[in-house]
Amino acid sequence: MKIFTAIAQQDFDTNLYVGYVPGFPGAHSQGETLDELQENLREVIEMLLEDENLAFKTEFVGTQQIVIQ
Repeated sequence: MKIFTAIAQQDFDTNLYVGYVPGFPGAHSQGETLDELQENLREVIEMLLEDENLAFKTEFVGTQQIVIQ
């Protein structure tokens, strides 16, 4: 079992959720709901993992909150 962290955002112009996996080339998708986005990302990741030449260029470390006053 492998676990990937995805970033999800809502596009207000299309009202779709868009998501990507940082550092994973090609691992991005969209969906009308968060559940649909998760399923679409799962399918994309499974497909990409079939590529024997897959190379990760970065590693997800975390998120930070930036405070501006």
